[in-house]
Amino acid sequence: MRADKWLWCARFFNTRAAAADAIRKGKVKINDAKAKPSRPVKPEDELTIRKGVYTYTISISRLSSSRLSPPQAAILYKENEDSIKRRRQLAMQLETNDKARPRTKGRPSKRERRELVRFMRRGG
Repeated sequence: MRADKWLWCARFFNTRAAAADAIRKGKVKINDAKAKPSRPVKPEDELTIRKGVYTYTISISRLSSSRLSPPQAAILYKENEDSIKRRRQLAMQLETNDKARPRTKGRPSKRERRELVRFMRRGG
């Protein structure tokens, strides 16, 4: 089975074209080697998939000829324990950073904008 088709069937990407593009850009490695979208995959192959800030390290356990529902698609692979741990840690870190960022109510009013300009001109 083609790598791009398997990634689409396992629901890592919404379209085969997106899966093929990710493989071409080097965001998917098969057995620690850069691959082409048409490269055949088989059970026991190890894939490293980068999606945004997250990295998944999985091993293929089954192949499927069609796209499956999310619970069924999860049966197609087994994620590495270390990969799960790193992703959870990163998610917690991103959540903490997001909470620490000050919140605004949207665009500043005319008065607030003028105060910001005055503040920035003084050098902060």
